[in-house]
Amino acid sequence: MNVYLFVYDLMQFCGHSWIFTNMIIRFMTFGKDSLADTFHSIGLVMRLCQLLSVLEILHILIGIDKSRLLPRFLQITERLIILFVVINSQEEVQGKYVVCVLFFLWNLLDVVRYTYNMLARMGIYYLPLTWLNFSLCIPLYPLSVLAKGFAICVSLPYFESFGTYSIKLPFPFTFSIYFPYVLKMYLLVLFAGMCFIIRNLFSERMAHLGTSNIKNKRS
Repeated sequence: MNVYLFVYDLMQFCGHSWIFTNMIIRFMTFGKDSLADTFHSIGLVMRLCQLLSVLEILHILIGIDKSRLLPRFLQITERLIILFVVINSQEEVQGKYVVCVLFFLWNLLDVVRYTYNMLARMGIYYLPLTWLNFSLCIPLYPLSVLAKGFAICVSLPYFESFGTYSIKLPFPFTFSIYFPYVLKMYLLVLFAGMCFIIRNLFSERMAHLGTSNIKNKRS
């Protein structure tokens, strides 16, 4: 299973590294003009990487990954909802700068995380990389949640105008779903989940950095 998990981490690392490098090169070449075109340039690879990340939930369920299920489930579903429901469904949102900010934060975190995971599969632990993996997410994850919330707020006028995902059932069913209200309620869930996940990130940092320090002393 270690070989399979290593290949999975390698695929994710390659995908996120390509996205991250592409974003930096495009910004250095085209400046601010590249920001509005971020989704159209790297959106396909980003969607593939996020869809592939659903396997991480399966890995935990079958016991080959020892991560906690609920925090990982929340993080993955947050990204899928924002990427596929909010951004992908509204072309007007795709050109907003917040999409570039989100992609930058996600890929920065994932390049570090999958690098750490690949080395860990081989039994290699570098204390600086371990520290970076379990420390970088603590300030960047709340920033990504703020960016997700901002993306939802930006998308609300378009969901209201176009009626995307809003459902009104015909008579005799007097029932309707106004999707902007659903998104507003999800904002509360998003920020409530952030508090839970941040607490989990702190506990993971304490556990893994402690383990890394012990291993470092033994070596």
